[in-house]
Amino acid sequence: MGIIGFLALIGYSIGIWKFWTGFRRTNFSSGRVYLALLWPVLIFNKPYRQNFTRALTGR
Repeated sequence: MGIIGFLALIGYSIGIWKFWTGFRRTNFSSGRVYLALLWPVLIFNKPYRQNFTRALTGR
């Protein structure tokens, strides 16, 4: 897998965990699982990115 793949997997996992634990701070009411798993793709969507930031930072 290599060091780059390992670091990417770690970053992906951290993103999932942070979004999962901060989900209650977002405007989303459902879809917690797929929104957490698809965050690298959805991050290019502005409303999702704002909610993702809100989940991570609480702002």
